[in-house]
Amino acid sequence: MPSAEIRITIPDRIWIGELSREYPNAVFEILTAFPKEMGGVALTEVTHSDIGAVVRTMDNYDDVTNIDLLQRTDDSVLIQFETSSPILLFPVREAGTPLELPFTVSDGAVDWEITAARERLSLLADQLREFDISFDVKSVTHRIETTQLLSDKQTTLVQRAIELGYYDTPRRVTLTELADDVDIAKSTCSETLHRAEEKIIKQFATSADNIDTNEVAPPTQ
Repeated sequence: MPSAEIRITIPDRIWIGELSREYPNAVFEILTAFPKEMGGVALTEVTHSDIGAVVRTMDNYDDVTNIDLLQRTDDSVLIQFETSSPILLFPVREAGTPLELPFTVSDGAVDWEITAARERLSLLADQLREFDISFDVKSVTHRIETTQLLSDKQTTLVQRAIELGYYDTPRRVTLTELADDVDIAKSTCSETLHRAEEKIIKQFATSADNIDTNEVAPPTQ
């Protein structure tokens, strides 16, 4: 399934975009976030040298309807807050694409990692444009589910080969050393790896043919 890394530039009209630019050294780690029927709720850990000033400024935004301080140190605070306008969540909700949590907001930008069908990723791009939110696609890759693709024996051998450096350049172990480590004959090791590699490569080639990075790329300015 395709996985996209996207950098969002948060507009100043979204309060957390303005807040994070006012305090560019502050880090807002969003631990959980979900929309409600009216607004949204999130849990965030905020880190800054003047954490009190950040929290006071945050509380002054009309769109922030409630703040609960759950835990505090000298330079960080754990906050559960509610907002009447969770605009960043709207494109995700409309596209039906779950976010990888946590994610970090800093100086008006946020990096999202999203794994979804390519149609959903394309829809998310359309929704971001609909809400006039700028973004850049950093990468689009395909995650190969090797635990389903390979047999247990093949999975175990491939994982051990990776651990020992068989696939490093240059290789840190030979085929003979790998076979000795897992206590199988060299010929069996070679055949098992070959069959596993064949499945992985064919799966990757098939998946790559189905990915069009232009579908999630921002329009040319």
